Amino acid sequence: MLSVALRTLRTRWVTFVGSFVALSLGVALLAVMGLALGSSLDAPERQPERFAAAPVVVQGQDTLSVPTPIGDRTQKLAHPRAVPEETVAKLRRLGTVVADRSFAVRAEKGPGDLVGHPWSTAAFTPYEIDAGRAPRAADEVVVSGGWARPGQHVTTDRGTLTVVGTVASRGFEDAVFYTDARAAELSPKSTQLVVEADAAAVREAVVGQDLQVLTGTDRRLADADPDRDSEALTAMNAMFGTAGGVTAFVSVFVVASTFAFAVAQRRREFGLLRTAGATPGQIRRMVFAEALVVGVLASAAGCVLGAYGAPKLAAWVVDGGLAPSWFTIGDFTWPYHMAFWTGLLVALLGVIAASWRAGRTGPAQALREASVDTKAMTWGRWLFGGGLLLTAAVTLGLALVSDPGELLHRKTYVSRPMLLITAIALLAPILVRPLTRLIAWLPAQLPGAGGMLVRENAAAGIRRTAAIAAPVLVTVALAGSLLGATATLNEAKATETREQTAASFVVTPAGDAGFDAATVKKMEAVKGAVVSTTSSSAVYVLEEGVALIKSEARAAEAGPLAKTVHLPLAAGKVSDLDDDSIIVNEEWEKHTVGQSVDVWLGDGTKKTLRIAAVMTTGTGNNGAYVTPANAPGASVDRVDVALTDGGDPAAVAAALTKAGGHVLTKDQWVQASYPETNRTTRYGFMLVLGIALLYTGISLANTMVMATSDRVRDLAVLRLAGATQWQVLRLVAGEALMVVAVGGVLGLLVAGLNLAGMWSALGLLSVWSPVEMPWAELGATVGACAVLAVVFSVAPAGLAMRRRAVELAGMRE
Repeated sequence: MLSVALRTLRTRWVTFVGSFVALSLGVALLAVMGLALGSSLDAPERQPERFAAAPVVVQGQDTLSVPTPIGDRTQKLAHPRAVPEETVAKLRRLGTVVADRSFAVRAEKGPGDLVGHPWSTAAFTPYEIDAGRAPRAADEVVVSGGWARPGQHVTTDRGTLTVVGTVASRGFEDAVFYTDARAAELSPKSTQLVVEADAAAVREAVVGQDLQVLTGTDRRLADADPDRDSEALTAMNAMFGTAGGVTAFVSVFVVASTFAFAVAQRRREFGLLRTAGATPGQIRRMVFAEALVVGVLASAAGCVLGAYGAPKLAAWVVDGGLAPSWFTIGDFTWPYHMAFWTGLLVALLGVIAASWRAGRTGPAQALREASVDTKAMTWGRWLFGGGLLLTAAVTLGLALVSDPGELLHRKTYVSRPMLLITAIALLAPILVRPLTRLIAWLPAQLPGAGGMLVRENAAAGIRRTAAIAAPVLVTVALAGSLLGATATLNEAKATETREQTAASFVVTPAGDAGFDAATVKKMEAVKGAVVSTTSSSAVYVLEEGVALIKSEARAAEAGPLAKTVHLPLAAGKVSDLDDDSIIVNEEWEKHTVGQSVDVWLGDGTKKTLRIAAVMTTGTGNNGAYVTPANAPGASVDRVDVALTDGGDPAAVAAALTKAGGHVLTKDQWVQASYPETNRTTRYGFMLVLGIALLYTGISLANTMVMATSDRVRDLAVLRLAGATQWQVLRLVAGEALMVVAVGGVLGLLVAGLNLAGMWSALGLLSVWSPVEMPWAELGATVGACAVLAVVFSVAPAGLAMRRRAVELAGMRE
């Protein structure tokens, strides 16, 4: 049957173009992802940046380590400890000690990520003056890069400064160097220092203390965010993994849909082969052979395309900030093997159902069968479609009962739609006929036979309608589910912020260092206001004896907090919070009021606290609340202000503005704190939806050409019955739009079911917010599908009708 399969491919090449292109692109993307993964695993060791020329760096304790039965568990401390003064004194006896400090600086017309340092640390990078001189006064600075020149006055959140010198940029930061004394005033706490002494002597001086002595490549741990490269690569690989999963899913979907439609079109051909003596097994092997040839050729082409596209994708992720600047594609062969054999497997998996159906074609049945689809639903569709739908319902119910928060995780709301998409696609034939009659009801009532013909043709050709609607279903369902899930989750978080904010005003600092004590006193002295100062911190708890969990925490005094914030309490009272207690949420292992819980504070101090109150879980951002005494090292970074009885809002706002900081009303605060989808997730969704839309375009184009070419004689009969060429083309366009509408409605159904599950989970977590459907994006998606469907149905019909209608009516199939 191989020779028959090859001749079929040569004769019916239009039928297999879509599958070939879809598989080629899928294999190319898999190859690119494999190459990117291999390159990220073979990443070079990061070298020191700020302290590349420093002999020894000593760091205060910045990591909490807790022993457990399965080994030590660690977490980064929210507030690293400074090196003890007595230890600094010992180190000074060994050599020169330079305290390092880093703090954010905001300057008009300057880079957005300026960071301040003491000038003495510049030599350890090393930075060298290329113009001007070193700073000598408190209002003098040296800057890196070319954004300012010596002699220029710069307005910053630290006052007006005079640039007295510049240094060449080192590429990893935009630095502003102050005098050592001024840097110490702006950032009093120093958690690391450079010691110009022998490393062995330094280690001996700090033995027995929770301090790190860094030399060689370990000095990179003293850089800002030393794990950013590995974190970026992990996020990039997760994004590519998601895209790869969607690619495989959509590839199988498109190939299966195309082959199923092709088999349905070739019933008479298979019937003739059966009449000529071919067995069902031979028919199946022939269809498998066709898929095998397409799979081999497409996989080979995809590997070549992947080799070409991988460097371009690497450049794209670097330019987008998703990967480190040094990231490039390495020389690997295993990704090509993985992609090639996966592509071949996808091709064969996609044709299993179609080959089985082809083998069941009877010799006489196919020759007698009319063009109307009388039995589009096979037992396999009922079994697998119903099974997948039941699986989706059961897993959703179990998640809602056991752990509704799981449905809010990205990996869950990315993968769940695929289950429903497959189930609805398999069950589509039973939905197509009622949907087409419903959608076309109004057009069918209009004068003329056009609307009625569109309705009846779409309803009669169930297999054709379902095959064309399938890719539209995939794209609309993915767009609605993914974009709708992130929008719904963001709106839920904004709802929490809105409901929890009882203050009339929220004041935030101008910089990242928080409010100083003098500014806080000025705010607390404002008449007509109840002022609650809060700080960002963290607490750590060991759950189930083996898991060290970090929980974000805010530090505040109980009285003012109760008047400015509406905490979503499930038990207890805010007023019971004191220095020996904590407010937790229901996610904690211990969450009963009155229970004692062992925690580690933001600086690593262990303490036993009593649970004063318990909050609902919410979207996962409720965290914990402690008093300022249990947040050592945390600076005030937010001030909530409520009005007393008779307080004048305008006067209070003016007084707060005069005290310092940005004063926001409640509505402005909710808007300013509205959550945004992070860049990696946004790029990942763009990649996933781009893949889906591309596959939809390929499948639509291929299926529409196949379907229109198969109906040339039907169109000719309409011409002979008196229809004009433009009437026939309008009919074809109308049918194409009808099918896209069916796919869009089914896709909306899937998206709606997915978002309903998320909405239910939010309700169980005590967050009641509306479902956000991305109507603009869905409209654009359906519009693009409609344009593709119309173009690739009208174009072949128009080309075919250039011949006389009598000739077309007498054409062979």
